[in-house]
Amino acid sequence: MSEYAAHPPVGEEPEIDLTRRKYLTVATSAVGAVGVGFMLTPFLASWKPSERARAAGAPAVVDVSKMEAGQMITANWRKQPIYIVRRTPEMLAMLPKHDAELKDPTSTDSVQPEYAGNVNRSRRDDLLVLVGICTHLGCLPKQHFAAADPQLGADWPGGFFCVCHGSKFDMSGRVFKGSPASVNLVVPPYSFEDDNTLVIGTDDAGAAKGVA
Repeated sequence: MSEYAAHPPVGEEPEIDLTRRKYLTVATSAVGAVGVGFMLTPFLASWKPSERARAAGAPAVVDVSKMEAGQMITANWRKQPIYIVRRTPEMLAMLPKHDAELKDPTSTDSVQPEYAGNVNRSRRDDLLVLVGICTHLGCLPKQHFAAADPQLGADWPGGFFCVCHGSKFDMSGRVFKGSPASVNLVVPPYSFEDDNTLVIGTDDAGAAKGVA
């Protein structure tokens, strides 16, 4: 083959098959899109069940090993704030002393699992677990754990105060008389995997449960 045949003369451009170029461009793009699709499939497969599980109320696992006495942390379950409080012996000692000041001291009309049917409203004396939403109109009560809090008066035993409308709850989430809220704060279903691992949203059998 001559050099002329291999290289077109200067000033002359080779003929370009535009149809073939368009085909190759489309084909390359399609292969790339398929490749990206295969890459995304495992990601979406792992992401979607997680989203569905959360919407359905998947349990929330909380490490409580580093909580100090008197400390509160907030977790999230079913898009609700969950208050977890490590109560001190002094906080627990105050609970039986103000039943006469409460609307529902035995939590007869309040939402809670059977195992929370005690003065502490808990499975473990030291750990309180509550849905952190006021049972009046859905505000978030604030922690006022110190007894005789100046804002709440000398007879205040410690607990939660809803600044929206003034509802007051003790260190078990029980509502005080004179509060707009009519029932105690909700106790969600929960269990313990071990001493340091709290699981919100399951009972002893590990089945997810709702709270009415």
